Amino acid sequence: MTESRSVDSEEIQMFRDMVLRFLEQEVLPHYESWEKNHEMPRAMWNTMGNAGLLLVDFPEQYGAAEASFDVCQMIQEEMCRLNLHALATGYNIHANIVAPYILHIGTEAQRERWLPPMVTGEVVTALAMTEPGAGSDLAGMRTIAVKDGDHYILNGSKTFITNGNMADMIIVCAKTDSKAGAKGISLFLVDTSLEGFSTGKPIHKIGQHSSDTAELFFEDMAIPADALLGEEGKGFAYLMQELPRERLGCAVQAIGHAQGALDITCEYVKERKAFGGTVAQFQNTRFKLAECQTELEMCRALLEKHMLKYQAGTMTVQDAAMLKLAATEMQVTMVNECLQLFGGYGYTDEYPISRFYRDARVQTIYAGSSEIMKEVVARGILGR
Repeated sequence: MTESRSVDSEEIQMFRDMVLRFLEQEVLPHYESWEKNHEMPRAMWNTMGNAGLLLVDFPEQYGAAEASFDVCQMIQEEMCRLNLHALATGYNIHANIVAPYILHIGTEAQRERWLPPMVTGEVVTALAMTEPGAGSDLAGMRTIAVKDGDHYILNGSKTFITNGNMADMIIVCAKTDSKAGAKGISLFLVDTSLEGFSTGKPIHKIGQHSSDTAELFFEDMAIPADALLGEEGKGFAYLMQELPRERLGCAVQAIGHAQGALDITCEYVKERKAFGGTVAQFQNTRFKLAECQTELEMCRALLEKHMLKYQAGTMTVQDAAMLKLAATEMQVTMVNECLQLFGGYGYTDEYPISRFYRDARVQTIYAGSSEIMKEVVARGILGR
């Protein structure tokens, strides 16, 4: 193993051992069939909840373990290291993104309603921002919510929504003032059992095949006024407040995934014979692996720095953008280099490096593309 981590706390190690046992027993034996069927069973959310893996760093009053923030991130890292990136992506949305919105912005009534069943897996959640004609341009979204007495009437559509088909509740971004641009966006906790909600056919993707990715439709959907999350018109500000944790999660996944790819590549080149020796004896192989390890460790150091800043409440939007940019670009480049060392076998489904390669590609696109991350960083440097 080429794995290199900082010294873990006793809590982290205890949870890691539990997580690895869970993944080895409940996920790895079935994961190939999930990928082939392009679907993870809904019951897996209940299984994760029963094992205590959901919302682990949330308060005990909602049924969670109230573990450290590091534990939540470690779970994602281990999933990705074991080549379970699709599972980690759904987990990240539910436990690392949607849940903090509710904890930080929601009313106590909203927390009491949604967080306990999210802990158990009884409720699966999603976050709906992207639209067919508006990806990173949130100000251009067309989904609208119009106040009508003690309800809002929601109309519009969303696409590329992780957990969308299975979700019991979705945080939906909608315009409550179509003339106010970004300042007219509000967030809603939408119960998908209400009339007027529907989903399209599952979206099949290059990678992360078992990740539930959906198109959502809202047609004259009446949602109660108390489904408003936070204040009307402050949705964009809330998104900017919570996006850093989402992007930090992407970086955690990138580092875990890259580590897993490097681990299996090191094992392969030591066994693969060519020209009278092993592939590991070739200078090109050794130099490529040395470069991969170095880039990985630099990104791991950057992650550890910003994890501490996040926990101290000092991580900025620019910090998160730099971290996501560096880690996900490293991931894509490194997995590509690892696949190359497998030769033709790397291009076959028989070898797991091919799934590492497919699953990594979207990381530089979702949660803000690399191009958007560069723009965010540039604005931080130039002040505009």
